[in-house]
Amino acid sequence: MPAPSLFVICGVAFLAVFFVLTGLAAVMRVLTLVFPPLEESTDSIEPAVIAAITAGLQAACPGTRVTEIEEVK
Repeated sequence: MPAPSLFVICGVAFLAVFFVLTGLAAVMRVLTLVFPPLEESTDSIEPAVIAAITAGLQAACPGTRVTEIEEVK
């Protein structure tokens, strides 16, 4: 039996990766249908966002203080 060529091996590997990623995309689609995203509250900004903004401002301009954060839509 002759050894498979490099072209055939690459083609089979490409198809295998394609099918694995297609399967994962289908699983993600089912999960997003079963568990829809939660409605976000428009009343306040999440604490993690406030911490990220404060940390970024402290890194850019040390010694500054965040006093007000306003979301622009």
